[in-house]
Amino acid sequence: MKMTVEVHWEREGAVFTDKRYSRAHVWRFDGGQVVPASASPHIVPLPYSVEANVDPEEAYIAAISSCHMLTFLSIAAPRGIVIESYTDKAIGVMEKVDGRLVVSRVDLNPTIVYAGKKPTAATESELHHSAHEQCFIANSVKTEIQVVT
Repeated sequence: MKMTVEVHWEREGAVFTDKRYSRAHVWRFDGGQVVPASASPHIVPLPYSVEANVDPEEAYIAAISSCHMLTFLSIAAPRGIVIESYTDKAIGVMEKVDGRLVVSRVDLNPTIVYAGKKPTAATESELHHSAHEQCFIANSVKTEIQVVT
């Protein structure tokens, strides 16, 4: 299975060699969505970054959270556990590890609303554990990922 994302940036007349160029760019996904992206203003100061655009670190955290949620939903459904809504306020932590800046940890903080009877804490914990074990993104990264409930 191959997935395609086009990332496009243009110099737009900036000198470039003085590092005073815009980091704004776009991500084009194969389904047609275009997402404005930029370096994080925490890394590259304004006006060379665009605070309103999605930065790669945010996208990484969102991908981890989204994958966990989608896997959780797919495990819950055949068990007859009906979910009305799932909201995660994921938090990523960047720090220097071995002299390199990395996203070292992502804390998932899901709030789940169930239809009918809510599963026990043990069942919900087991669902999160299974979702983490089966999530494609979690299986692809070194970042510590923990579910905070």
